Amino acid sequence: MADPGRGGDAGGDRLLVATLNMRNIADRWGERIPLLLADMAALQPDLIGLQECVFAVQQDRILGAAGDGEYATRRGWAGRPEYGNAILGRKPLRMDEGDRLELGHNRSALRVPVTLPSGTRFDFVVTHLHHLVEDETIRAEQAAKLTAWLEDITWPLVVVGDFNAEPVEPTYARMLEAGFRSAHAEANGAEPDVTWPSGIKAPGQDLDGDPGCLDYIWLRGAITAEDCRLAFDRPSATDPTLYPSDHLGLAAHVRIGA
Repeated sequence: MADPGRGGDAGGDRLLVATLNMRNIADRWGERIPLLLADMAALQPDLIGLQECVFAVQQDRILGAAGDGEYATRRGWAGRPEYGNAILGRKPLRMDEGDRLELGHNRSALRVPVTLPSGTRFDFVVTHLHHLVEDETIRAEQAAKLTAWLEDITWPLVVVGDFNAEPVEPTYARMLEAGFRSAHAEANGAEPDVTWPSGIKAPGQDLDGDPGCLDYIWLRGAITAEDCRLAFDRPSATDPTLYPSDHLGLAAHVRIGA
């Protein structure tokens, strides 16, 4: 567990940020809950961005109740009011109410200003882009809207989510052109081979597309990735076809300023 505001020998504020597509309540949701809770209790990130979160069944708050941390939540609907993106922030950090960006095609982004105990401020953003494999142009347009929305922000930025785009797509290039750096690539020299599918087997699961890297933690400004790894990536001990979600998550220790 990272301590927000505790600089350490390297200086700056160090914290743990994460992302996960929750896969709503599909793909054996009732069986997945214990795996999600166990991994969240072990990880205890300072901030996590969630996608495909069903507010009507309190998926974000259920996840936030795992472990010892006390979490506040912020929500940004996508397509319909009871569903969308959410951000969980662990106290003692403080989150403002935030702003929502409409991206079209039932997608949106949520930006929340965050203040650490040290007084350091930055913005944390979660999004989920269009999913149809062949619609690379739509995803690139959504990424263009997202980066334009964030263009004038001069303080550090963390943008997380399921971009539904592999590194070879225009969406990935658009993020790089806008000055964002992938935390996983920065820490490890490359993206993970696969963040979808996780390995779950379920009735009605999404099988559209080849396995690949679709999920990212993006950084911009005076913020660096010390490490970045897959998270929510452990199958059930008794069922190798059961995972916390159909996506794997990512978690990164980042340092703001120095």
